[in-house]
Amino acid sequence: MTQAPEEFRAAVAALRSVRTRPEVTLEPIKAPQRLAPWAFALAAETTGPDDVPATGRLVLLHDPDGHDGWDGVFRLVVYLRAELDPELATDPFLPAVGWSWLTDALDASGASWTALGGTVTGTSSARFGDISGPSRTDDVELRASWTPTSPELEPHGEAFSQTLAHYAGLPPVGVTAFGQRRG
Repeated sequence: MTQAPEEFRAAVAALRSVRTRPEVTLEPIKAPQRLAPWAFALAAETTGPDDVPATGRLVLLHDPDGHDGWDGVFRLVVYLRAELDPELATDPFLPAVGWSWLTDALDASGASWTALGGTVTGTSSARFGDISGPSRTDDVELRASWTPTSPELEPHGEAFSQTLAHYAGLPPVGVTAFGQRRG
């Protein structure tokens, strides 16, 4: 097996070094093998207020020859999913707000990018018959990808972590939501 290019190894090291808030866990997982010559992936999870779970994946793709659709040699791909309260699931502003959580996090972290695109999808599921679980669930999903324009990938990993925290409904770092005070 050929050793990964140095710029890919450096990018992976940068993503592995991302510091997240205490409620968010990141760990390496098996990356997709057919999307690019080199790939690395992280799984993330957190639990927000009222034990609402949110999960995600951040995938780094690298093609040393570049890729026309990427406008570069790296591509970051994100998938996030979080449970919602039923009233939030029907909010017509949910997709725009969900998208702004990503773009605001990229801006706040100092990440630089190009070719950003993606979707925010709200889903509702009802269970019938002998299927266990709640009778109804509502979720929001973010699927997005972009090309970093700098070899510094830590800000992109931090933005991913911040976006996951927003999707989970966590308050900003240093802020305690009412009902969460500890004595």
